[in-house]
Amino acid sequence: MSGGPPKGLPSTGPHSLLDMPHPLAGSSSEEAVGGDSTPSPDLLMARSFGDKDLILPNGGTPAGTSSPASSSSLLNRLQLDDDIDGETRDLFVTVDDPKKHVCTMETYITYRITTKSTRVEFDLPEYSVRRRYQDFDWLRNKLEESQPTHLIPPLPEKFVVKGVVDRFSEEFVETRRKALDKFLKRITDHPVLSFNEHFNVFLTAKDLNAYKRQGMALLSRVGESVKHVTGGYKLRSRPLEFAAIGDYLDTFALKLGTIDRIAQRIIKEEIEYLVELREYGPVYSTWSALEGELAEPLEGVSACIGNCSTALEELTDDMTEDFLPVLREYILYSDSMKSVLKKRDQVQAEYEAKLEAVALRKEDRPKVPADVEKCQDRMECFNADLKADMERWQSNKRQDFRQLLMGMADRNIQYYEKCLMAWESIIPLLQEKPEANGSPLVFIPWWSL
Repeated sequence: MSGGPPKGLPSTGPHSLLDMPHPLAGSSSEEAVGGDSTPSPDLLMARSFGDKDLILPNGGTPAGTSSPASSSSLLNRLQLDDDIDGETRDLFVTVDDPKKHVCTMETYITYRITTKSTRVEFDLPEYSVRRRYQDFDWLRNKLEESQPTHLIPPLPEKFVVKGVVDRFSEEFVETRRKALDKFLKRITDHPVLSFNEHFNVFLTAKDLNAYKRQGMALLSRVGESVKHVTGGYKLRSRPLEFAAIGDYLDTFALKLGTIDRIAQRIIKEEIEYLVELREYGPVYSTWSALEGELAEPLEGVSACIGNCSTALEELTDDMTEDFLPVLREYILYSDSMKSVLKKRDQVQAEYEAKLEAVALRKEDRPKVPADVEKCQDRMECFNADLKADMERWQSNKRQDFRQLLMGMADRNIQYYEKCLMAWESIIPLLQEKPEANGSPLVFIPWWSL
C-alpha cells in the first residue's frame, strides 16, 4: 500500500485560485478547468459520505477496458499499475533489518536504510546506514523548517499505539518499520522534498549525530520568512478553494476517526470471540470419548471450530497489521495538511495587513514597498505548493484506499470461504453413518425446514 511510483506534479500554471473545485461540492462545482465536465473521483468519494451507496473511483482505467473478472485479478491489476512508471524513478529507499540495541542508559531499535540512486547529488550509487526513530523525527522537523510551504508526510506515533503494549515486540517493531518505510517513500516520490539537503544527509551520513551538532544547514528564505511570521495578524477570510480544502480535511478526519474507533472495537470483539472458540472446540473432542457412533462427528465439529478459529485469527491479524495503520497514517496526514494550511493563512494575514497599511498612507499613488511584494510572493508560493501537494495527496489517497479496500474484501472472502469449507467437511460424517436399523442418516439443511 505504498504511495506508488512518482507522478508528474500538477502544474499550477496561470489558473485562477477559484478554478480549483470544492472537494465537497455538488454538481454546481463539477466543471473543471479546460471544460471537462466529468466530476473527479474525490468529489464522488466526498459525496458518498452521506449516501447509502459508495461510488468507487476506477483510478483512470481507459474507456472501453473491461473490468477484471475477479477480486484477485483486480488486485493484481492494481499492483501492476503501481509499477508502470518504475523505470522513470532515479531514487529508491527501503527500510528493513530492525535491530535491538541494549545500552547502559537506554534500549532502542535501529533500522537499516538502503538507498540506490543515479542522481548527481549522490557521490555513490548505493548507501546503507542505520537510523533510530528520533533520527526520523529530526528529519521531519528539518523538512518542516526548510520546506514550510509543502506537505510533509507524517510519522507513526512515537509512544502510543493502540492495542500494543510492548514496543520491543516483533509485531510492534514490524508495524513501525512499515510505517517508517512508507514515510521515506513518500518523501522519495516528492519532486521537491526528495532533493532536500537534510534528506540527502539522512540517507548518506554515517554519523548523523555529528551533522546534527554541526548545524550546517540554514533555513531557506521562504522558511526563514514564514518562521518569523507572528500571530498578531488576523485573517479576514480564506479564499473559497482553501476554505473548501479545510472543510474537506475536517470531514475526512472525522470519518476516518470514526472508522478507526469502530474497527478497533470490532477487532477487540473478534479477539474475545476467538478466545471463546478456542475453549468451545475442545469440549466436543472430550465429549466424543464418551460416545460411540457420535464420536467421529463430534471430533469433526471440534476440528471444524479449530479451523474457523485459525481463519479468524488470520483475519484479525490482517486487520491489525494492514488496515488500521493506513487509517492512522491518513488521520495524521490530514493534521499535517491543516498545519500547512494554517501557515498559509498566517502569510495571507500578514500580506493583507501590510497592504492595508500602504493603502492608508496619505499619498495619491503610494508605491508598494519591497517587503509587501516579498510577502505577496510568499503567499503565492504557498498557494501554488499547497494546491500541488493537495492534488498529489488526493492521488495517493485514491490509490492507497483502492488497494486497502480491495485487500480487505479479498481477506474477508477468504475467511468466509475457509469457514464454509470447514463446516461442509463434517456433513459426510453425518450422512455416512447408518442408524441401528441399517438406514442411513439423511442430512436435512435447517433452512429447508
